[in-house]
Amino acid sequence: MAVPKKKTSNTKRDQRKAHWKRVAAKEAQKALSLGKSVLSGRSNSFVYPQEEEENDEE
Repeated sequence: MAVPKKKTSNTKRDQRKAHWKRVAAKEAQKALSLGKSVLSGRSNSFVYPQEEEENDEE
């Protein structure tokens, strides 16, 4: 027979939410840092195709 589950305490719920937000904030910070390094041209950990500049003017 089906038995209802016990209610999760507010503390447990808040801990899970805080952990999720902390992980999301850390990933957002890493993405922002990577974006800044790519834009500044100092990126060593991100490989992307760069447009080759043609210097055919003579």
